[in-house]
Amino acid sequence: MKSRVVSATEFKAKCLALLDEIGNEGGTITVTKRGRPLVMVGPVRKRQWPSTEGLWKGKVEIPEEQLTADLSARWDVLRQK
Repeated sequence: MKSRVVSATEFKAKCLALLDEIGNEGGTITVTKRGRPLVMVGPVRKRQWPSTEGLWKGKVEIPEEQLTADLSARWDVLRQK
């Protein structure tokens, strides 16, 4: 199915069948009211999330001493609270 135009009256009468058609075959339906386009109905597209790999590379620097520091003393203080 490609693009299809239906009146609001027809859409109301055949709504579920039209939605099944869109879900199975794709395409869009333009619903008109008094001959003017009112809404366009189409399938939901799966969102493609951008990769987060290397997102902060070159933007954030962590000093070496923070990566190798002994944090056990800090944890002991937090446990005592």
